[in-house]
Order: sequence, then C-alpha cells, then structure tokens
Amino acid sequence: MTELRDRIEAARAAYAVPGLSWAIHDDHAVADTGALGVREAGGDSPVTETTRFQACSISKPVAVLGMLRLVDRGLLDLDQDVNERLTSWRIPRNGTWQPVITLRHLASHSAGLTASGFPGYRRTDPLPDPVQILSGAHPANTEGVRVDTMPGVRMRYSGGGMTVMQQLLEDVTGTPFADLMRELVLDPIGMADSDFAQPPPAAVHDRLASGHDAYGRPVEGGWNLYPEQAAAGLWTTPADLCRWALAVRAAYQGAVDAVLSRGLAREMLAPRLPTGKAQTGGLDEIGLGVFLAGRDGQVRFGHSGSNVGFQCHALSYHELGSGAVVMSNSDRGYFAVQRALAAIAERCGWPDYPDDLEEPKQPDRDSVAALAGHYRLHDASALSLRPVEDELAVRFDGQPEMIFGFVGQQDGQLIFASRVIGVRLELELEGTKITVRQDGTTITGTRH
Repeated sequence: MTELRDRIEAARAAYAVPGLSWAIHDDHAVADTGALGVREAGGDSPVTETTRFQACSISKPVAVLGMLRLVDRGLLDLDQDVNERLTSWRIPRNGTWQPVITLRHLASHSAGLTASGFPGYRRTDPLPDPVQILSGAHPANTEGVRVDTMPGVRMRYSGGGMTVMQQLLEDVTGTPFADLMRELVLDPIGMADSDFAQPPPAAVHDRLASGHDAYGRPVEGGWNLYPEQAAAGLWTTPADLCRWALAVRAAYQGAVDAVLSRGLAREMLAPRLPTGKAQTGGLDEIGLGVFLAGRDGQVRFGHSGSNVGFQCHALSYHELGSGAVVMSNSDRGYFAVQRALAAIAERCGWPDYPDDLEEPKQPDRDSVAALAGHYRLHDASALSLRPVEDELAVRFDGQPEMIFGFVGQQDGQLIFASRVIGVRLELELEGTKITVRQDGTTITGTRH
C-alpha cells in the first residue's frame, strides 16, 4: 500500500493537484481508501476519505440506476416516447418533425439531443430550474435542448438528455430529484457521504473540496453549482462510488438482495454504440448510463467526470469484481487521475488495462496570443477570444465565457477543447480572417 500511495502522491505533486482521493473495491466491498493533499490550496484542511468531491459526469450513471429502478417497478418504460410522460416540458418539434425519444435513447446518449454539457453557475448566480434549462430561458446560461440529428443512429454525448430524464423522473413521481435519488439509490446502496442537492446544504460545506483551475487557483466561491443534477450535480466520495459499482455488479450477477433486476442490469452493461474516442481505461462503447470496454471475462464499465475545478474517473471489472474510483479537485487532475488509476491497475493486476498516458500539450504562446480579438462570423454571430496563459477564454454570442485547453496543432490549426462540455474547436488565423471548425461544421469570420 505504501508503494501505491507513493506513486499516487508523485502524480498529484507532478501536476500540482491540491487534493486527491481514491478507493478500491474487491468483489464484495470497499477494500482500500486513500487521500492526499488539501481541500483548498493555501489552506491546512486535509482531504480525508470522507471529503466530498463533485462527481461531475459520473452523476449520470448513478442517476440512470435510479431511472432503471423505476422501470423495474413498472412506473417507466425504456421504449416509450418520453413526451407521453413529460408534463412540465416537452421535447420540441424540429420544424414539422416531432421526433420520438425514449429513455433508452437518453441513457445511451443516442437521442440526437443538443447540450453536450454545462458550465455551471457561480454560487452568487440565480439558479434556473430544469424547465428553464431545457427551454434556454433566463437565468439559464445555455441554449435550450432540442433534437438536431436522427435519434438512435449514433452516440452523441448529451448532458441535455440527462436533464430531460431528470425532469421526466420528477414529473412521473412528483418528487424532487435529489430526494428521489436518495430514496432510489443513495440510501439503499449505503452512499451516506453523497447527495444530489444543489446547492449543497450549508451543514456539509466543511466536508466539501474546493475546485481549482489549471494553475492551482481556487474556483470563485469554492465550486460551481449544477442544477442539472442528473448530468453533473452529485457530491460524493470515491468509496461511495465504489459502492455504486458493487451494487451494479451484484444486480448483474442476479444477487437476491440486488437493487435492480438481473435483466435490466444486463441491459445497462450491454454495449450499444461505439463512442468514437475512448475514455480513461479504454472505455469505447456506451451502454445505459455507463461506458464499456473489453471482452471475454475482461469487461469493464465506468465513467469519467469533469466539472469546473474537478476531474474524476470510476472503473470496474464486473466479472473480476475489482475496481476503483479516483477524484481530484483540479482542472489538471485529469493527468493525475490517469496515473493513479494506472498504478492501481498494476497493483490489482487488471487485465487488458491500456497503458497509454496523456501529457499536457504546450502551445506556441505567440500563436495563441495572435488569436486575441473579437470576430464577426459569417452566420451573423460573434466570437471573442482571450488568451489566458496556455489556455484560451472563448465567448460566443449569448454564452458565458469558457476556458478551453490546448490539445494540439495540425496543418496550421490550433486545437482547443473544453473539459467541461466536451466541445472541441479548431482555429486557423490568416491575417484578420479566422476559420472555426466545431463538430464537422466550419464557420469563417473577420476580426473587427
């Protein structure tokens, strides 16, 4: 254990991550936990095994487990048009076409919905309710959720889809989402250090880690708020997320006291569509709420998480019964989390675990600095770019500014990505003219 702790500490220190925590499970229970660093840079409050981190997008598979429990009870149908059950809001028409979206689509990110992710809200901001978020109405800071590709054809990650699911669960049960998740998932599994409440209750603030940017500076107010609870709103610990993984595995094996039927657990962990790009641990297919990889007794499931100031990953081999969760309170935590999981994989003897590790890429600062300015784009929208050390602050018309990290350079294009919402921008500047490529769409513009 000392050697593992030393390797994880070396990774934390190498990437200047203020705090990091992990847990490992065997086939029956949480077998080991560890914590390093501090809750907030410059402070002396240490991270402990019960310090809560933002689960970020790992909120999604936890929420999907709750949804599947309602399917088990007969309150929901995976293949029914969700508009037949939604009462507070409905998925809008796309012109004259009214798409049919099901819970199976939502849980497998194949609904063709917009809104890949959410930037969150400062603690001083007014918070929208889910209907305002789905509609894109004030005070929501993102556009409304709509269908713009054919449902069921391909996997396209959508936090918006999880927010539709959140609203559907509230409409069907009449119960606030955080209370419903406590009843369906957190309490039955024993996740005592977890809560979907947004904002988190003041009584637990002294147990919460503060988020930090890539330069070690604390997030304003300590953390952002995520009223998109199913997509990004869970506060939890690595040990509690291991308990979630063990509960899914027990259901998959048909345990008599499992929280979910064996049939639905097997649907949850059945591969449906390729993702196009593997997550940490080689996860390259999507099931229901979880990402998957492996064959022939080496099947593993899990999910990555990335909110402002937090990075985490959960991974479990459901036939071996071994798995782990690593959580960090830094935008640079991604690289430390990768290395911590690689060290755990080696110690636990995980088969077929990929050994490729990413390094932060350093941009040509002069090239990044040259991008600075305000651009009028050909589609009549506007784009503002502002270099921030090795990163780029990006603001589109009507949207809050977001920080994009440099990920590479190719054929004269500078490539940046947001770890918050899964958007990738390829920027090419020639004189005062800029070309912006995003998800296969190309827009040109001129600095003014």
